[in-house]
Amino acid sequence: MRLATYNVQWFDTLFDNKGRLWDDGAVSGREGVTRHEQTVALGRVFRALDADAVMIIEAPDARHRKRDGAEALAGFARRFDLRARKVLMGFPSGSQQEIALIFDPDRIDAVHDPQDGDPPPFDSAFRVDLDGDGQPEPVTWSKPPLEVALRTSEGRDLRLIGVHAKSKAPHGAGNEAQARRIAIENRRKQLAQCLWLRARVDRHLAANESLVVLGNFNDGPGLDEFETLFGRSGVEIVLGENGGTRLFDPHAAQALSGPTAAAPATARFRMPPDGRWLSALLDYIMVSPDIRAQRPRWRIWHPFDDPACWKNEDLRSALLHASDHFPVTLDL
Repeated sequence: MRLATYNVQWFDTLFDNKGRLWDDGAVSGREGVTRHEQTVALGRVFRALDADAVMIIEAPDARHRKRDGAEALAGFARRFDLRARKVLMGFPSGSQQEIALIFDPDRIDAVHDPQDGDPPPFDSAFRVDLDGDGQPEPVTWSKPPLEVALRTSEGRDLRLIGVHAKSKAPHGAGNEAQARRIAIENRRKQLAQCLWLRARVDRHLAANESLVVLGNFNDGPGLDEFETLFGRSGVEIVLGENGGTRLFDPHAAQALSGPTAAAPATARFRMPPDGRWLSALLDYIMVSPDIRAQRPRWRIWHPFDDPACWKNEDLRSALLHASDHFPVTLDL
């Protein structure tokens, strides 16, 4: 079985208000790429992945203007004759970017299964002391994680949690001081979200459930200067600390092995002021110890770093046109 996570940059802009693909020459959400070019590229990438289930980050809008993100994705799957054609969505987001699972119903049965109790459901609030003043503050998710109970056709049960953690980018800053203040505030919120997520992970691990946590964490070991200020990254929190049962992702482990290690990357952005490219490790598939013991295989479908992607010129071009993130797969 193949699971994947794929952050598709502004997937929503490829569909009209009735969930139909525009598939035309107008500009997409990707710089310098038309809606037709991005649509065709995504179809090529999804067909190449041939995954049994894909956790899509930045899935089409399911809340504003009466849009139906699930129907949009189902139509996309029909257009490209994908095995993964049934769509599952959870709590709607406060943005136009959702989290959705698209899966092959002949191989998998999946339902949205949000957990209650302590910690609370991801569409509510979690109280944590963000600024060290001893007063817990409410934290929310703008894009609540998607909790999935999954059963394979062979009868194996898995828990999936799809994640799109808060960006730390200082949007709206007017000067350097504002940028630093906003970035620190966003980092606090991102870490608080990861503490909330780890509390949910602990519950599943205590129940001896097979668990996969996958998606875009907008964070990673050694990614920015604020990690020193706060002591660790959000990724390290979710993986596990202080002697508890740990999740595993080999790319995170590689990044944590030291500053001289070759760093894998799952995303590629143009950065101001000169538009140079920045590569970053932002997307992960973390697994519980029982899944790791079965020796699964991880792969980042990077157009330059993965030899098979590099050699396939059509796929290489499609990966670059489709999104500013690249898919990550897990073969079980």
